[in-house]
Amino acid sequence: MQTLVICIDRDNDLGEKAKLETPIVGREANIQAAAALGIADPEDSDTNTIFGGIRILDELRAKGIDAEIVSFAGDKNVGVISDQKIAEQLETFLNTHDVQRAIFVSDGAEDETLVPIVQSRIKIDSVKRIVVMQSENLESTYYILKHAFSDPKISQTFFVPLGLAFLIYAIFLLAQYPEGAVVGIFAAVGLYMLYRGFGLDDLVALEKERLWDAFLEQKMVFISYTAALLTILVATAYGAMEVWELYSAEGVWYHGTLTLVSVFINASVWWYAGALLLANLGKIFDLRMEEKPIYKNISISLFIIATGLLFWGASTYILAAASLSEGITNNATLALQYFVYSVIVAILIALVGIKYSVSNQASENGNPERGRRKKKLA
Repeated sequence: MQTLVICIDRDNDLGEKAKLETPIVGREANIQAAAALGIADPEDSDTNTIFGGIRILDELRAKGIDAEIVSFAGDKNVGVISDQKIAEQLETFLNTHDVQRAIFVSDGAEDETLVPIVQSRIKIDSVKRIVVMQSENLESTYYILKHAFSDPKISQTFFVPLGLAFLIYAIFLLAQYPEGAVVGIFAAVGLYMLYRGFGLDDLVALEKERLWDAFLEQKMVFISYTAALLTILVATAYGAMEVWELYSAEGVWYHGTLTLVSVFINASVWWYAGALLLANLGKIFDLRMEEKPIYKNISISLFIIATGLLFWGASTYILAAASLSEGITNNATLALQYFVYSVIVAILIALVGIKYSVSNQASENGNPERGRRKKKLA
């Protein structure tokens, strides 16, 4: 095959709307797929993308060029997951077909972000964007807004913060505490903006996909992750109750923000550490069942314990200095000693984890240091 015409459907409209599996190979199969998608959603631009690819295919064949058309689809969670699926489909296709070059066909700039991914696997001669000509009525403001808000990517960005704000305000009104609504709204919207700004939505979608696969494959990591998530919820609730008890007594002006944060950390740090250890334990169990190396996960467990010690020691000293600790840690001097000891023990635990990981990695790679010595002796 000399030339491959590649049509890209990054958000998997072919699968979600037309219920088709990709890749779709061949002229007739793509005509049927475009017709099925057009019937399912006449306004979907991917229909025109496939028809545009078919026209390019006909032009190439009319010139005597050996060409074929194939349509790849990603996932409704546009981003890492969808791009990985398209890359996997492309690699599988190229492994079974001898293709020299390709023509990339898309319906806009979003799909064209995949050009570097495709280009890293096959030479691209041309990139063709299919633009649909519309009438003036369709270009009206109402039509643009209607279709923009029906797009999940835009609607989630616009409606979720508004929905959170209205919901939090209603909850505070029911609790007869409207003064706290402003703080709650700013906190929730701020967290959501950080969540989207750092691109955590792609990471969460990817982990959700992996968790679902683990459930279908009956892996221990599904149970351990679920237990870890529930433990994190309990830890957050427990820490928040401890902070609220102190805040409602005297207020933030009396104790200070650092003290309230230290109360939350001191009350919940080992809950969070336990949750992370639970999640990692499930991974270790599955790796052992698959007879794969587990030294990296054991090192991660040691680092979790070391980090927990550091946060516990620091928060314990701050609370002791503020005369909020009970028992033997109420003495600030003794609490400072605990903090110093926790730092030393945390460093030792981290060094053990590093040593364990490095030694096992060296043995797994065939002990390269020993190989270097043999070369020197030779």
